[in-house]
Amino acid sequence: MTKINTICIYCGSSNAVSEDHLNNASLVGKLAADHNIEIVYGGGRVGSMGRVADGALANNGKVTGIIPEYLQKFEVGHNDVSELVVVDSMHTRKMMMFERSDAFCILPGGLGTLDEFFEMATWKQLGMHDKPIILVNLENFWTPLLDLIKHQIQGGYLRQNPDDIFSVVNSIEEIFSKLTTLPESQIKPDTSLL
Repeated sequence: MTKINTICIYCGSSNAVSEDHLNNASLVGKLAADHNIEIVYGGGRVGSMGRVADGALANNGKVTGIIPEYLQKFEVGHNDVSELVVVDSMHTRKMMMFERSDAFCILPGGLGTLDEFFEMATWKQLGMHDKPIILVNLENFWTPLLDLIKHQIQGGYLRQNPDDIFSVVNSIEEIFSKLTTLPESQIKPDTSLL
């Protein structure tokens, strides 16, 4: 498998969440810096997003934030990151985050986090990329989502094994050990879905 130089972190931007989740977001940044892996994220300075960036920066890590001009106007951008890229739209932001990342990590978050996870998972299912996707199920936060995916399989809407699309871990430390053990993806485009 290709060495992971950059990891995209998808997560929430709310401060009104579990302090454990915020602390774990800081730990992601710290451990990424310890592993010499650059963080690519949504560019915010609040919630888990801000904590991920601060955790990496406090440990001499490199952090690239990509934020739409619309959100930057609300002064939520993290101006202390290594590079803050202001783009014209959410679509441009997501594409640039994808292009700059070797792997994706999904922490607890809201609708935006789900949107980003589903887009990366769908693209991987269709064979549009073979980058690792790791869903971090802290305190069983994503268990209802995993149950929904099982329901989709039972209903015949998802024929591919989800294990071929994404990995699930239960702690921040597992992210980095998982990245070193994942085999190169064998996913091929599923033309029956087109």
